[in-house]
Amino acid sequence: MKELEGIIAQLSSRRDLKGLLIASKKPDIFIAGADIKEIENITSSPEAEVKAREGQKIFNTLEKLSIPSIALINGACLGGGLELALACDYRLACFGDKVKIGLPEVKLGIIPGFGGTKRLPRLVGLQKGLQLILAGEAVSANEALKIGLVDGLSSQNRLLEEGLEFLKRHTRKRKGYKPKLKGWMNKFLDKISFGRSILKDQTRKFVLKTTKGHYPAPLKALEVVTANYASGLEAALKREARAFGELVVGEVCKNLISVFYLVEKYKKARWSEAKGRAIGKCAVLGAGVMGGGIAQLFSAYGLSVRMKDLNYPSLGRGLRQAREVYDYAVKKKKLKKNQAISGMGLISVTTDYSGFSSADLVVEAVVEDMKIKQAVFSQLDSAVKPGAIIASNTSCLSVEKMSEGVQNKSRVIGMHFFNPVHRMPLVELIRTPYTSDETVATMVEFSKRLGKTPIVVKDSCGFLVNRILLPYLNEAGFLLEEGIDFERIDRIMQEFGMPMGPFTLMDEIGLDVGYKVACLLEENLGPRLKVPQIFKKVYEQKWFGKKTGKGFYIPKAKEKEPNRQVYGLIPQSRAVQLSDQEILSRLLSKMINEANLCLEEQVCNEPSDVDIGMIMGIGFPPFRGGLLRT
Repeated sequence: MKELEGIIAQLSSRRDLKGLLIASKKPDIFIAGADIKEIENITSSPEAEVKAREGQKIFNTLEKLSIPSIALINGACLGGGLELALACDYRLACFGDKVKIGLPEVKLGIIPGFGGTKRLPRLVGLQKGLQLILAGEAVSANEALKIGLVDGLSSQNRLLEEGLEFLKRHTRKRKGYKPKLKGWMNKFLDKISFGRSILKDQTRKFVLKTTKGHYPAPLKALEVVTANYASGLEAALKREARAFGELVVGEVCKNLISVFYLVEKYKKARWSEAKGRAIGKCAVLGAGVMGGGIAQLFSAYGLSVRMKDLNYPSLGRGLRQAREVYDYAVKKKKLKKNQAISGMGLISVTTDYSGFSSADLVVEAVVEDMKIKQAVFSQLDSAVKPGAIIASNTSCLSVEKMSEGVQNKSRVIGMHFFNPVHRMPLVELIRTPYTSDETVATMVEFSKRLGKTPIVVKDSCGFLVNRILLPYLNEAGFLLEEGIDFERIDRIMQEFGMPMGPFTLMDEIGLDVGYKVACLLEENLGPRLKVPQIFKKVYEQKWFGKKTGKGFYIPKAKEKEPNRQVYGLIPQSRAVQLSDQEILSRLLSKMINEANLCLEEQVCNEPSDVDIGMIMGIGFPPFRGGLLRT
């Protein structure tokens, strides 16, 4: 930044220049943002405010140059990188998927500090500016052009030439800003004070609904952006720097930075020194919710998938599962209709093993029954080619035991996806004593190719995530048996930051599955994982949750309502008196204690495996920093 300041000062003193182009020499990256360590090391609000003001001053000098300027965006243009580009008069981006433009600061618990809260909304309008800043999501080059964030697109190899031509056509500084606003409603929300007030109120309600108030940065960004929109530049920058200073020293910011490092670490983790093999064709055995979801995921990444089940009605359900995911993506405009059709076209079905012989990877996703899994593994051993990897999507069963009928056990591994497959970012790769380094390396890289974060864990009952999760769910059941309302328990955990309470989670998973998994853990790990009687009683009533229309809750059109019949299954006794904090401590301590046992038994390698697993596997609140940092 100091070097940039010096260069801009030199440019200001020259009178022989007609224009300025700012380009990057880094392939596929314009500027990916500030050094996170600098933000992490700030310890006082005044220090943060001063640093923000220094950056603002430099970008102000760039904006005030007497010659027109243009930023040539060749790839990632994020955070401070975009704020620099916004200080230029114009922006030109290249075509292609490498271009990502945005202000992701809220994901680190802060807001833009170098003028972004003023310059972005004045360019794209208040409504779109709020969407981009409060969500922290990046947009593509095409979307950036559509909303007026960039002034044109160019091919990568002609970006500099096109930039020069652009400046030859635009020989003067930009005058004024007219956001692209379509329709009277968008103009009302942007141009009229009353409309902006409505937009602010509605946005605040949405932020509180989605964050439950746990993340201060989006709310602070809302206040700053809306105030800055009708404010002069200097007042806006002061307001922005002050808010940045308040947020950067907060615990949420420091925890989110810790999680950022955690995610980056596991994006790069190799887990094995061996070289993996390329995976081309895939096959999925089982067309249930998970099988259909896995087939959809593979096809979404351009992989040809063969899906097998016992009969065509079952295969139809698997195809319907995949289709629903694609249809939703089209509805949300994440995919175009032809892309969804193309993805579905990559999934073929069969009731025998035809087509399996050409697969490089087969994922088994049949029911959680060891005898059935052993039988299909024995069949797969002869049905697939010798070099193919055989993986199981089991959530808790021994992969080693189910592969007893496989001759070459080095190619067997567990590949535990979480439901829903297309959304949950974690994949547990379960290594048996026989799994080769090459198989591990292949599956680690393949998981990353699918946009997932893999962790490699030891083959033991429940593996890592479910083994830590089940004691927490069990404890919730014991609290219910002691007379604590399950709605209260769910509320306490949601207020802590969990995406849903334990009883809502059980309804989502389905007690038909959850109860069996819980019993398996008790059987293998002993009394410490004892299953509460209330789970057995609810299971016997066949109140399996959402899938049966009744569990601990009864789903309704808008809101779910508690199933009060559950309380009739509990022997009447005087309710224990526990505070919310005592309930929270009991639930969290069960997870923490089990995580420590997993580390002692080397189910995983290090504490960060636990933190990334729980954040990405069950949605443990990122603003807490991780289970073992709580």
